[in-house]
Amino acid sequence: MTAEDRRPLVTDGPATAGRFGAARFSADLGDGTYRNPVLAADWSDPDVVRVGDDYYLTASSFGRVPGLPLLHSRDLVNWTLIGHALDRLEPAAAFAAPRHDCGVWAPSIRHHDGRFWIFWGDPDHGIFQVNAKDPHGSWSRPRLIKAGKGLIDPCPLWDTESGEAYLVHAWAKSRSGIKNRLTGHRMRTDATGLLDDGTTLVDADGIPGWFTLEGPKLYRHDGWYWIFAPAGGVATGWQGVFRSRSFFGPYEERVVLAQGETDINGPHQGGWVRTPAGEDWFLHFQEQGAYGRLVHLQPMRWGGGGTSRSSAAESGGSWPVMGEDGTPVREHRKPSLPPQPPAAPATDDDFPGGRFGRQWQWTANPAEGWAPPHSGDGLRLGCVRTPDAHDLRLLPNVLTQRLPARPATAEVELRLESTEPGAKAGLTVLGDAFSWIGLERAADGTVRLVHRFAEAVAERERDAAYPRLAPDGRARLRIAVGPGARCRFAADTGDGWTPYGQVFAATPWRWVGALLGLFATAPADAGHPGAARFTHFRLTCDSTDPADPTD
Repeated sequence: MTAEDRRPLVTDGPATAGRFGAARFSADLGDGTYRNPVLAADWSDPDVVRVGDDYYLTASSFGRVPGLPLLHSRDLVNWTLIGHALDRLEPAAAFAAPRHDCGVWAPSIRHHDGRFWIFWGDPDHGIFQVNAKDPHGSWSRPRLIKAGKGLIDPCPLWDTESGEAYLVHAWAKSRSGIKNRLTGHRMRTDATGLLDDGTTLVDADGIPGWFTLEGPKLYRHDGWYWIFAPAGGVATGWQGVFRSRSFFGPYEERVVLAQGETDINGPHQGGWVRTPAGEDWFLHFQEQGAYGRLVHLQPMRWGGGGTSRSSAAESGGSWPVMGEDGTPVREHRKPSLPPQPPAAPATDDDFPGGRFGRQWQWTANPAEGWAPPHSGDGLRLGCVRTPDAHDLRLLPNVLTQRLPARPATAEVELRLESTEPGAKAGLTVLGDAFSWIGLERAADGTVRLVHRFAEAVAERERDAAYPRLAPDGRARLRIAVGPGARCRFAADTGDGWTPYGQVFAATPWRWVGALLGLFATAPADAGHPGAARFTHFRLTCDSTDPADPTD
């Protein structure tokens, strides 16, 4: 790789570094077309809303904090991360420790009465909402509008024709014993609560061939109530659409998007948006193993098509037609919107004043002292005392960002300032299994470069390579992620880059892609344990094409 190739590649805004700028992570091909995925990382369960000329997207954040990411675009192809709507997960005590596949599931974003609204389901606690006048500003505290277990994937509708407000949601069988069912409610117009006990709108057990119905998005169009809802499972499912003249049904259904003969598996679960010129587009995810759920953009029109398995199907009217006659496109012309410079969510970070960028999230609700701001350079992570230091999956103080679904290289510089024996810090790839490389203070006061890992079934880490001295207590660390999310580790302690350990295959959690992370810990004890300082985090990409996890 040349020196030019090592330049920072992605910024949270337009590219300014020619062909090696943010365009490297952008889906924009620069000739009026784009290539899917438009977001090549784990932006799971996307939903989208248009307000004027601006498009806003949110996604599942599960147990990471801050939650409810907010992305902005003006052409549906080039997206930037503008912030988060949820500062902390509630109830706070439930998220003091990592709960990687819990928390925020499948949010919906809407704009009503001059405010932005985001609804989500926490499978262990119920349905919440937050709202804000300005998506860039402060959001309200979470309001629980329906308590209970297994309540997931809510979506509101303020019906301008009737003046009523409604809510639809799905069910998680793991908590409720119910699945394959969509429930509807009348809702207070101020979204402070529900007005009834709920009615089953769709029971997919009665539709031959349908299973795992979830993720509903509710719309009003052409005199119909529409529920866009995926089915068939995360990796292999399809996109369904239901319609009825009455919110409470009966509904008829169509399959409007499925893999077909394409290489895009499970194209489903997302949101429909219409441009000012009247073009329709659908954003959905594709599950890709350790990379999580990548976001694709499909053209959409209203016509015929789709397939029905319902004996109650009503003739007449138009249905959505997504992609190319119901199968997903890999490349397509961009929406007819004003041209935008290539852009993508930020990854690099110089940590000015000790502050980290919007792309970073903790693995649980943070505590004071984990990353105190300061006047110097770099990110100063306190070495948090913990009895779980041998298992990064149990640590709440891992600062993470998404693993890109392209061959890429993550690098960071680390200095271990703590003098506490057993204190350590490093760069990790974290999932159901994990591996990390970093520095550890030995009992004799020296600092050693260590590389450790743990399999999914292991309860603690073990050495992946023999430790070696890091004489100055500092090192440059590198994880090179190749096809199939296979990771190669290297470090430089002053005498050049040296590879360490065997290739490590990154793994996801149950619903969450693998993460890149920074951490610092110390043994459980009394007293101040010191800190570690990280500088110049860079995530460079070796290819413009998404990685093939099966390669």
